[in-house]
Amino acid sequence: MSEAGTVPVSVVIAARDESANIIPCIESVRWAREIIVVENGSTDDTAELARSAGATVIENPFETIGGQRNAAIERATCEWVLVIDADERANADVARDVHAAVRSASHDAWRVRRRNFFLGSEVRHGGWETDRPIRLFHSTLRYDASRVHEHVIVPGSVGELASPITHEPYPTIGKYFEKLERYSGWWAEDRYQTGRRVGAGTVVIRPPARFLTMYLVRGGWMDGAAGAVLACMAATSVMAKYARLWAMAREKDSK
Repeated sequence: MSEAGTVPVSVVIAARDESANIIPCIESVRWAREIIVVENGSTDDTAELARSAGATVIENPFETIGGQRNAAIERATCEWVLVIDADERANADVARDVHAAVRSASHDAWRVRRRNFFLGSEVRHGGWETDRPIRLFHSTLRYDASRVHEHVIVPGSVGELASPITHEPYPTIGKYFEKLERYSGWWAEDRYQTGRRVGAGTVVIRPPARFLTMYLVRGGWMDGAAGAVLACMAATSVMAKYARLWAMAREKDSK
């Protein structure tokens, strides 16, 4: 890689109402040959800002986040695709690793480690340190249809890049609960449709078990106050998911 914009990858960014993030995100991958932003009815100026920054913007009706990314991948002109989110940043070290990976073509896909931040503090324990989603892959590959924990279907080998991207998924507590409302509902609906059912005991036991695992077993306590709050919030998320599944079954199965 000798100059900006020469890494032969298409960067795909799925974004809705991300006006605060979209420009910094695009600027962080300016080294890519192509940047595609896929959005669905943003109520702010996400699309306009992305266009002004030089990205190709497409609109696609939302069904799943994987579906949004797949729609953008269909439009990609490069052989390789790098997927990032609006709340992520990829620096020059990532660019060098991506360039070396696609030149070698030694794998069909690569995992990319994420350095996660919560309210300005890096989270190094509690399970977040193992966060390595597949983000760089051949443009013939696609995401599955899951609404929660979507993943790329890779029939071949998977490598891992050395350099991490940075990720700040919850800049505020409010953002966490906003996502919790949406994702816990999707999770419960997907599990219900596959036939899964839970009793009240699961709703009682699972949340404290999640807290203890994240905070004590996986060392969340070493992240200080942020680690404690995150473990509590993770327990809340587990409670919301299982409580919604329990309530959904009571309502629908009785009809």
